[in-house]
Amino acid sequence: MKKSVYVPAVLCSALIATGCSENNKPDQQQTPAHTQNELTKPVVYQVFTRLFGNTETANVPWGTKDQNGVGKFADFNDAALKGIKELGITHVWYTGVLHHALVGDYTDYGISQDDPDVVKGRAGSPYAIKDYYDVNPDLAVNVTNRMGEFSQLIERTHNHGMKVIIDIVPNHVARNYQSLGKPKGVEDFGAQDDTSKTYDKNNNFYYVPGQSFQVPTSPEYKVLGGNEHPLADGFFDETPAKWTGNGARAAKPDINDWYETVKVNYGVKPDGSYDFVQLPSEYKNKDYRAHYAFWQDKELPNSWYKFRDIALFWLDKGVDGFRYDMAEMVPVEFWSFLNSSIKMQKSDAFLLAEVYNPLMYRAYIHQGKMDYLYDKVGFYDTLKAIMQGKQAANAIFAAQSQVTDIEAHMLHFLENHDEQRIASPDFAGNAAWGKPAMVVSNLMSRAPTLLYFGQDVGEDGSENAGFGTPTRTSIFDYIGVPAHQAWMNNGKFDGANLTQEQVALRDYYKAVMSLNSLPAVVGGEMTELSVTGSERVVGFTRKLGQQTLYVLSNFSEQPQTITVNLSKEQLAVLSEHTQLHDLLEQHSTEITSGSQGASFTLTLDAFSSAVLTNKASNE
Repeated sequence: MKKSVYVPAVLCSALIATGCSENNKPDQQQTPAHTQNELTKPVVYQVFTRLFGNTETANVPWGTKDQNGVGKFADFNDAALKGIKELGITHVWYTGVLHHALVGDYTDYGISQDDPDVVKGRAGSPYAIKDYYDVNPDLAVNVTNRMGEFSQLIERTHNHGMKVIIDIVPNHVARNYQSLGKPKGVEDFGAQDDTSKTYDKNNNFYYVPGQSFQVPTSPEYKVLGGNEHPLADGFFDETPAKWTGNGARAAKPDINDWYETVKVNYGVKPDGSYDFVQLPSEYKNKDYRAHYAFWQDKELPNSWYKFRDIALFWLDKGVDGFRYDMAEMVPVEFWSFLNSSIKMQKSDAFLLAEVYNPLMYRAYIHQGKMDYLYDKVGFYDTLKAIMQGKQAANAIFAAQSQVTDIEAHMLHFLENHDEQRIASPDFAGNAAWGKPAMVVSNLMSRAPTLLYFGQDVGEDGSENAGFGTPTRTSIFDYIGVPAHQAWMNNGKFDGANLTQEQVALRDYYKAVMSLNSLPAVVGGEMTELSVTGSERVVGFTRKLGQQTLYVLSNFSEQPQTITVNLSKEQLAVLSEHTQLHDLLEQHSTEITSGSQGASFTLTLDAFSSAVLTNKASNE
């Protein structure tokens, strides 16, 4: 949920002090959730759960659930899961599963109504969690059996050989947090808070004593787009006011603040100092068992235990891992505590964190025991600039060099719910531009890959959904997703309504993802190729043992003819006049030797790539 680039300066400085700087590298590498011994590297499929199975096409701005439709857990039938698996997916990240605040009436089921004054969109933000022990009632065919329906989805996903990831949002909860599903003995967030204090170590929230919350206002914004609702009155009863999710401390937050949420207190005082013991610096080199042991005799803030219990609850339900929203806004020591607790229960749990500050990367991996972080600032941002023609193709090497020591922990993506769709006019305007980027993103390193639903069929995110703005598929509204719906074909998931171009694009994605089983892709080292003839073409090798791959990608709208000059190391086991064959498209070429050394020449069509090897090294 990249709502802003706000990062608490005191948190960053504290992390740097405990060893998160670029130059303070650990003495030994932490093993990620996947290893070089596996047959493939992870590929995560992020699906916005309420949008996936929706067949309605009205797409009325600010439309209700009845007008615009909503998908269900049940829509992920065997055909759907088979289609997802075809993309080489190992983990499905079901976004928006937990019960979050929404504008809908479920009072017949004992669920309180949410006030649209503190809900974004009609369907609500999936990052404003209302009940951590329940699932979104919108997603159930039978609301009473909503947890059972999610359990069945977990089972179906497992039966198709894929694992299940859901979101945990530790930095904030919905203003109207009320848990109906909490186990016996569990108390709601804030239930025991001393609200007369701005801060207390064991308070779950921060407060503005003596002041009531005021709904933010703006001339440009009308709740529900101006549509009437009995609770849309510009008032929400909260006394005293709580700090807002992004750390804003005013009783009346700004309209651009995360006003639908309240910030969770982890024992960080208002001045930024910590009210808990620090993790010793040497723990960056210790495994999760040592981290778990370290925290057992410590007196920790109440919020730490609450989130530990939540995570373990979902592991018991069959969930295989978590994607952590805005992890960098929560102290790294908490992640050491939480993730070590998770790994003690499920050692292969898949733990992915949204972190955007490169200075924090190593701390969250080594001290925080994360498996994976977004490689957004650096790799994605550079790749997007290359796709848009703002940088030369070989600029990607400088970005990659910044994370060489942790590359296996850095998740690559071209789309997710926070980023613009490739096919949107503000990004590339054409899904084909994503083809060379997908090759580079997926094959350049040992990093796992994330695909966003609809990406493989060129979804452009152009719908005017309401609160959500075009170019990104809205996460706040009830809306249909047209290109995805064409593949879905009313629940058959056979792609019968796709255009020829969309079918070809999906086939291309499947072909690229199928390369993830190659040993050199799973665990090989990368070296830059010397490419002359075009600054729009990038080339590199991936090598493991006797297998070497030569990867070339053309980011131009025009064919490009390039020459690749090879070093002795890049020749690997190949000899002069070795014929190279393409594992992805239809290219072939021959390595030749001359007075200046070995080289080969290749012509790449627009947005075309080659993944070259000789047959012997691929047997």
